Amino acid sequence: MELSDYIRILRKNWLVIVVATLIGLAAAAGYSLTRTPLYESQAVVFVQSQAGSTVSELQLGSTFAQSRITTYVTLVREPVVMNPVINQLGLDTSADELAESVTSNSPLNSTLIEITVQDPDPVQAADIANALGASLAAAVERIDTPVGQDASPIKLTRVRDALASFTPVSPNVPLNLALGVLVGLALGVGIAVLRSVLDNRVRTPRDVETLTDRPLIGAIPHDPKAKDRPLILQADPHSPRSEAFRALRTNLQFLEMDGGHTFVVTSSIPSEGKSTTTLNLAIALADTGKRVALLDTDLRKPKVADYLGIEGGTGLTDVLIGRARVADVLLQWGNRSLYVLPAGKIPPNPSELLGSDRMHKLLDALGKEFDVVLCDAPPLLPVTDAAVLSRSTSGAIMVVAVGKTTTHQLEGALDALETVGSKVAGVVLTMVPTKGADAYTYGYGYGYGGYGVYNATPKKPAKSPKRAKRSAAAADSANVRRSGQQDARSSTFDDLLNPR
Repeated sequence: MELSDYIRILRKNWLVIVVATLIGLAAAAGYSLTRTPLYESQAVVFVQSQAGSTVSELQLGSTFAQSRITTYVTLVREPVVMNPVINQLGLDTSADELAESVTSNSPLNSTLIEITVQDPDPVQAADIANALGASLAAAVERIDTPVGQDASPIKLTRVRDALASFTPVSPNVPLNLALGVLVGLALGVGIAVLRSVLDNRVRTPRDVETLTDRPLIGAIPHDPKAKDRPLILQADPHSPRSEAFRALRTNLQFLEMDGGHTFVVTSSIPSEGKSTTTLNLAIALADTGKRVALLDTDLRKPKVADYLGIEGGTGLTDVLIGRARVADVLLQWGNRSLYVLPAGKIPPNPSELLGSDRMHKLLDALGKEFDVVLCDAPPLLPVTDAAVLSRSTSGAIMVVAVGKTTTHQLEGALDALETVGSKVAGVVLTMVPTKGADAYTYGYGYGYGGYGVYNATPKKPAKSPKRAKRSAAAADSANVRRSGQQDARSSTFDDLLNPR
């Protein structure tokens, strides 16, 4: 992963990171508020040798005293020192329990012993520290006195008395809060990275690049009103989404495909926007003056007729079974050179019809008569219709919904096309976010000649959804008509389908 990927992860999961940080801060604050304040006092004991009067004897005595320091430091926490203190101060505790609140140490290369005591009562902490210093001196006097002598060669003297401190040393609220913030922040970042690692949905073009070397030919921005205005080129021709379809049209025209420009538009799973992509792409191509044939080859859940507002009871199915002629069911839509062949009645054997020789001849005939032929096909993973149909076309255009399609689903769809020997012409990303962490990935001049999402200002105000829908319906009803007046090209379709 690159630095930009980590930045995207942090931007995308900023709320998780903030919440985790606040939880860490709250936990640290709660811990600090529920702890009993502890006060600390320290007494210092000096260890010296009492033997010798010459310099050499004093030096030897000092060396001997230093060698005993470690023993005396440990002796502070032993019952022989603790019990007299408990009895003296009348403490309701045991030697082991008292030892847990006592620490002792000696600075390096010194003969000083520091006795530190922590207690909820600051006065009692000082009393215990002073009493431990006196008790240690008495214990050393008894233990270190050689047999046959009246005094110990080592003498302990308390050189600094412990004083009561009314400033608690525990809990350390600022330190606890800082640690809580750091732990919460680290936990939040960890959760964000883990979510990104476990997230196998397609979110960036790089996710597509890892699965296929085919070009990204379009990036269609997410439109929350897409269901209300599926034909965006009709409803709002100046919107960023409309411009994205025009960019897709431009990129499609520059694809070098063997065998013409007959494409099947499909996806991995349903609801990825393949039908609306096919329709708007067909309209965009027709707007340039190209003759476009749009076939609804989704013989399971056809949508083209409903989206375009045309009669779809008779169509492709009737042509394939010989019940109708192509010229009778091929409809011109709008004031464009766009001709639509609806799906017709839903047959019991869609895959067999789409893979039939008659379907192959139909596509061949339309490919010769039209500049571009687009086939709206079912998703690849649920059924095999699109894979079967793609063998008769120049290539497949794979529609991938950002944040919806997983890499496993896309890989399975690509494998299905590869299994039948079909070629993927290009990949179109739909539902591309225009805001948030993933939006920055797309922009002008994206690799493969793609055209990304941008924040464009419409040249004129867009119509309201209801008004746009009425306008589109009026235009469609006024312009949709059957191709009853056959011309020479119409008869060519039937000649190719029914060779004499």
